[in-house]
Amino acid sequence: KTARTGEGPIVFATIKDAGIRRRLAEGAAVVIDLLAGHLTELETALDTAAETRAGQYHGLGDLEQYFARMRAVEFAIEHDDGQSRRALDSADVIIVAPSRCGKTPTTMYLALHYGLLVANYPLTDDDFPTDALPPTVAPHAERCFGLTTTALRLSQVRHERRPNSTYASLAQCTLEIRRAEDLYRRNRIPFLSSATRSVEEMSAVILQSMTLRDRPNERPLT
Repeated sequence: KTARTGEGPIVFATIKDAGIRRRLAEGAAVVIDLLAGHLTELETALDTAAETRAGQYHGLGDLEQYFARMRAVEFAIEHDDGQSRRALDSADVIIVAPSRCGKTPTTMYLALHYGLLVANYPLTDDDFPTDALPPTVAPHAERCFGLTTTALRLSQVRHERRPNSTYASLAQCTLEIRRAEDLYRRNRIPFLSSATRSVEEMSAVILQSMTLRDRPNERPLT
């Protein structure tokens, strides 16, 4: 439209590169440089020159940490809810718990924020009665961590998923929590209750309990 009427377009620019700014100024457009003056003032105030390389706001920073986080997220998705046994011996932590005790959110938090390889396994009726850990995770007992909750809280959460079902009944939830806690104690698996803790709090306890704080990929990723 501006080309047909002969009117110059108005351009609002936030370009750091001086060469590009000069090229814009040579054109027919009315250029309003939103950084003009302010950038020079900042350079003076901070006693440093502005970085002119483009795209710095979208930089990844530590690429090694970024790719470690992506690998961890992929691992968590593959091993969510006991879906895969592949490379389970590579897991930093295997979270074991009855359904709806917070396994998946905790798994994803540890993977996304700390780059840890975390799997989780659901305890179901098929895993009981037994004194030993389920065969899938038994070889990796030293890396297992259990979650529990209160029967009432578990029943409430399950009712949201399957209202008025046996799965959500208080009796069933009480039985599953009791069996899970007995299993943890018999096999010396550390565990905690998710009933009153946030995912962040549970993750901190798991990191400390499993002595993962000294691992290089445990540093939080931003």
